[in-house]
Amino acid sequence: MQQDKTCECKFTVPFHDLDPMQVVWHGNYFKYFDITRDALFRKLGVDLYQVQRDTKYIFPIIRTSIKHVFPLRFRDEFICRATLKEVNYKISITFEIRLAEDNRVSARGKSEQAAIKIPEMETMLRIPDDIREALGF
Repeated sequence: MQQDKTCECKFTVPFHDLDPMQVVWHGNYFKYFDITRDALFRKLGVDLYQVQRDTKYIFPIIRTSIKHVFPLRFRDEFICRATLKEVNYKISITFEIRLAEDNRVSARGKSEQAAIKIPEMETMLRIPDDIREALGF
C-alpha cells in the first residue's frame, strides 16, 4: 500500500498577518508552508528535531519559491496543502493555498531541504536511507 504523502492544515488569517494594504504580508505565506510542512512530517512519523538529536543531521531549507495568485485577507479561512515530491538527494515539497469558501487558489510554492551532518556542517549527497524509507521513498 502506498503511503499518502500529503497533508492539509486549515487556517484563519489573523489581523497581525496583514500588511498596510490589508492583505496577508507575502512573508507569512512561508509561515503557513512551514506549519504545514511540520504537520506532514509528523503525519509520516518523522520528527526532524529528534533526528537531529539522534543522528546529528539537520535539514535546512536550501530553496523556496512562491507564486502569489490571489491575496488572502483578514479572517479568510484557507487550506494549505503540502505534498512530498522527492526524497533522494534533497527533500522536495510543493504547497498550495486555497480559500476554504470557494477553493480559489491563493498561492503555490515549493521548498527543498538538504541533509547536513553536524557539527562538521558537511552537506550530504543523499538523504539518509532511514529518513527516505520513513518518508516512503
